[in-house]
Amino acid sequence: MSIIFVVGATGTLGRQVARRALDEGYTVRCLVRNYKRAAFLKEWGAELVLGDLCDPHTLPPALEGVDAVIDAATSRPTDSLTIKEVDWDGKVALIQAAKQAGVERYIFFSILNAEKYPQVPLMEIKRCTERFLEESGLDYTILRPCGFLQGLIGQYAVPILDRQVVWVTSESAPTAFMDTQDIAKFATRALQVPETKNRSFPVVGSRAWQAGEIINLCEQLSGQQAKVSRVPVNFLRLVRRIMRFFQWGWNAADRLAFVEVLASNEPFSADMQETYAVFGLDPKDMTTLESYLQEYFNRIMKKLRELNYDLDKAKSRDKKRVPF
Repeated sequence: MSIIFVVGATGTLGRQVARRALDEGYTVRCLVRNYKRAAFLKEWGAELVLGDLCDPHTLPPALEGVDAVIDAATSRPTDSLTIKEVDWDGKVALIQAAKQAGVERYIFFSILNAEKYPQVPLMEIKRCTERFLEESGLDYTILRPCGFLQGLIGQYAVPILDRQVVWVTSESAPTAFMDTQDIAKFATRALQVPETKNRSFPVVGSRAWQAGEIINLCEQLSGQQAKVSRVPVNFLRLVRRIMRFFQWGWNAADRLAFVEVLASNEPFSADMQETYAVFGLDPKDMTTLESYLQEYFNRIMKKLRELNYDLDKAKSRDKKRVPF
């Protein structure tokens, strides 16, 4: 049975990759920095190995006996380390260690259109990592998503339900969001399809959505009107320049560089016809943005109705009580 080494397994995408690989019968080993935070992975059946991309000495022992690496790791805005330290130095160390360990396949998650935005640090680093992986001698597959459906809940759905402000930029590039559970299907499928070796593929949703379209859909599904506030792109550019003056603000400043992607107004999407054909997957089996949000709001609205019912029952009981 193949041993799959998942990096970034506690993240939004990585946990779905680990879950999918376990469901398909693979032995899954996860590189983690904190056992407590990754306890849910162990409960699912994964093996946890303590290590850190930024500590290369921890990688060779963690990779012993591994057949394939699925790399879904990336730096977080709250990390104390920089994007360069995690997404470049760490990935170079991981690729080199995988090569030395005799790993047969390396699945890497990049970003769609990374080569078009050299001024955006994370996208330029992703592009450079792609090149480094291609020249490493490893059999690789590069997958290029552009946005996760899971991120829409906190950005749009929750603020609308809580009657809070939804913050959007004055300009935005339409984005073809995809469910991380569906993206995970492509990662494990790549291990089974020889035609995916040493190739790169877009992995995106069926259509690109504007922020306004998503807000309108959330309003329809929730029955509530959104309070929308638009932030000028030039204001975010100014904030980024200011934050670059302070070391503690470097990570946030590098993330704010994505404003250049939004300002381009170029659709963040790609033709998926060849990807589906090569991987042997059916687009009809993928979750659409509409169905994802529909399921979320149905579940939440049901809970809210049950909560209101329980509150009404409690009030009714209180009225019937006789005061002493």
